[in-house]
Amino acid sequence: MNKYTAGIRTLSIPDLAYDKENAIVLEIEGKKDIPFEIKRIFYIFGKGNVGLVRGKHANRKSEFVLFNVSGQSKVKVIDEKNREIIYELSRPQEAVYLPRMVWKEMYDFTEDSVLMVLTNEYYDPEEYIRNFDEFVDEIEAEMR
Repeated sequence: MNKYTAGIRTLSIPDLAYDKENAIVLEIEGKKDIPFEIKRIFYIFGKGNVGLVRGKHANRKSEFVLFNVSGQSKVKVIDEKNREIIYELSRPQEAVYLPRMVWKEMYDFTEDSVLMVLTNEYYDPEEYIRNFDEFVDEIEAEMR
């Protein structure tokens, strides 16, 4: 693993709270539960994702926290030597933190999956690396 993949870790979001009607509340705070200030939130959801692989990229600046608020999915991280780590996300309070310069692929979505993604950067298409060989070249250049 390199210095970026070494920073990957699972996070435990605080326990879910229940109100008097048994409604579930999950509260997340940036710089407290999440290791950065949250600047963008997006979701991957819908039956159309079943069987698809999403992501397939790395980001030069963005850090991410991913968790399923509903259903299940998997996150595969691949380093520059093609070593893989797979994280299964199936509970709202289980999350995975991905630092910048990590190749990620999200897949194995259940029909009811809602994968929430929090990030520390606003969307910038220029910071995306969508070619794995280019990703490897950039990682190796940074490691020299």
